Amino acid sequence: MKDFFKRKGWRICFAAYIFIYLPWFSTLEKVINSDYPGLHIINIPFDNMIPFCEYFIIPYVLWFLYVVAACIYMYFKADNKEFIQFALSLIIGMSLSLTICMIYPNGLTLRPDYIPDNFCGKIINALYTIDTSTNVFPSIHVYNSLAVNFALLRCKALKGHIITKTLSSILCILICLATVFLKQHSVVDVIGAIILYIVLYIFIYVIDYSRLKKA
Repeated sequence: MKDFFKRKGWRICFAAYIFIYLPWFSTLEKVINSDYPGLHIINIPFDNMIPFCEYFIIPYVLWFLYVVAACIYMYFKADNKEFIQFALSLIIGMSLSLTICMIYPNGLTLRPDYIPDNFCGKIINALYTIDTSTNVFPSIHVYNSLAVNFALLRCKALKGHIITKTLSSILCILICLATVFLKQHSVVDVIGAIILYIVLYIFIYVIDYSRLKKA
């Protein structure tokens, strides 16, 4: 068991990024708020056509468990290449998202005036208190969900595990939908996150750098 952890011990170094991300995100939330001069409101008319649905708070909150569980699984089960690609997709994606928010301060005016007074509604009220409606483009919720899902779909350790992959894909889709049905994000944020992931997917997973080096 000791040798097992020793062989994979270097992987835990990637977790140190959390000590960069959290202060960075927290500072942005304090500095770029709804009163920030030059704040770009990015919601579009189509966002108003999407109904508010408090029940989507369930997959939205499951996002935290989804990401953490995937990180733990990939730590123990992925091979070195798969783990590094997964870790880089998260670190680079979140860093670029926060950088975009610094360069292009953005926010939303989508939150509903009325929230049902039920269990889900109470969680949403708490969420709205903690998480502001600024620094939303591109959606990190959507980006990380895509990064997790496609890493799991590619993981050799999950080869043949159709049910697990299907459940992961369903949860990923529900989380992406939750961001707009809870009025936490605009469709623009979702599209931005998808585009960002596609670009990074090409650089991280598709390009064969060993061939480029030989060339």
